[in-house]
Amino acid sequence: MNEFIFIGVGVLGGFVRALYGLFKAVNSGYVVNGMYFLITLIISGVIGGLLGFVFNMDYRVAGLAGYAGTDMLESIFKSSFGRTIIFKKK
Repeated sequence: MNEFIFIGVGVLGGFVRALYGLFKAVNSGYVVNGMYFLITLIISGVIGGLLGFVFNMDYRVAGLAGYAGTDMLESIFKSSFGRTIIFKKK
């Protein structure tokens, strides 16, 4: 039962990272594609949950792992393709 709490905290960390990216893009003047954002939100939640399960030593570590795992995935995608899939410039 305790593992589900860590998974939930990891999912929350992934969601926070996705929402931070959304707010940053909106403030920079980008148009948000809702379907891509929803897919990103789901993927970040899954990654955060998996990392929260792996790093289940402390709630803070599980949340940070969910946040950082999503950030790392975004950086790898940007370096591979040179652009992001979520936002388009106005």
